[in-house]
Amino acid sequence: MSKLIKRGDFENALQIAESIPDKVIRAKSMSMVTVEMAKQGRDYHDALNQTIEAIFEIENDESITKALMSLAFEFLGLGKPDEALKIAGLIRDISNRSKIQAEVALALAREGKIQEAFKIINDILDEDVKTWATSKLASELKH
Repeated sequence: MSKLIKRGDFENALQIAESIPDKVIRAKSMSMVTVEMAKQGRDYHDALNQTIEAIFEIENDESITKALMSLAFEFLGLGKPDEALKIAGLIRDISNRSKIQAEVALALAREGKIQEAFKIINDILDEDVKTWATSKLASELKH
């Protein structure tokens, strides 16, 4: 599959990933293809939707949360905070969703988008994470 990705043959790479019987490995493989598509500037939106569907086929809530968090952090690392935030919205666990929201807010603040960052922080439901994000934001604004 990695050879297909290197060649830019994402369609076949995604088909192979979708055919993997183990649901966790399938979701991870599809995530890998989707993220690589985004890295290379390809249209990844259909692949992302398919990946999210595959993640929700996993039968363990903790594994679903980990897969969604991993995917969200990948998109945040690619400079796609909106995608990271959308993925975070799918995480049922409030604490873990809040952690992604906080990281997105801090990334936006570093780009000078302070109002947007504050709005996201205000939407955080986990009070401990909200407090941490607010203090982190305040300390970053001092620098």
